[in-house]
Amino acid sequence: MSRTVAIFDWDGVVIDSSTAHEQSWEALAQEERRPLPADHFKRGFGKRNEVIIPHILAWTQDPAEIRRLSYRKEALYRDIARRGHIRLLPGARELTTQLKALGIPCVIGTSTQKENLQLSFELFNLHGLFQGAISSEDVQHGKPDPEVFLKACALAQGNPQTSFVFEDSFAGIEAGLRGGFNTIALATTNSADQLIPTGAHRIIPDLTGVDPAWLVAGGLR
Repeated sequence: MSRTVAIFDWDGVVIDSSTAHEQSWEALAQEERRPLPADHFKRGFGKRNEVIIPHILAWTQDPAEIRRLSYRKEALYRDIARRGHIRLLPGARELTTQLKALGIPCVIGTSTQKENLQLSFELFNLHGLFQGAISSEDVQHGKPDPEVFLKACALAQGNPQTSFVFEDSFAGIEAGLRGGFNTIALATTNSADQLIPTGAHRIIPDLTGVDPAWLVAGGLR
């Protein structure tokens, strides 16, 4: 199978949600009366809550408590997002529309939860642009493990060697590379200079810097 698939991380690639996510962690910490390390948001960026809560925040190791805190945090995020604290990033709608017209499936591979995706689809009217999504609930291993991207690629019957991953986080870029994908780093969260050591195949400012011909050709390497 040599089908080319375009796989998009969500937060920091399709939408700018960093403010809402950071505020939701702060709200949860206040609600639960728990401490937040000064660098928690940077260290946890792109990772699943199941990694952040026990290993970065060191709040608990109990699976049931991790699950409760995770779902509460995301409920707080959605409340904040509905108040206008997220936005669609430049190029996202245009690129996915162009790729759909060219017959290249667009799928989502993200560490966020399905309800968060559904909220974004409603807020920005993204229905019909993505063939499917693999989210936090669908994987056992979070980024930098490539599981989320490999499953997303399989949804559209694609081949990682000729498919593309669009990512902004260090963990996500590593996951794309480990999965054997053409990995495109977006300088939406980290600077281009910071992204150079990741080894991404290409670094672009945002999705407006993507030429659909790259994907039609089936690879950068």
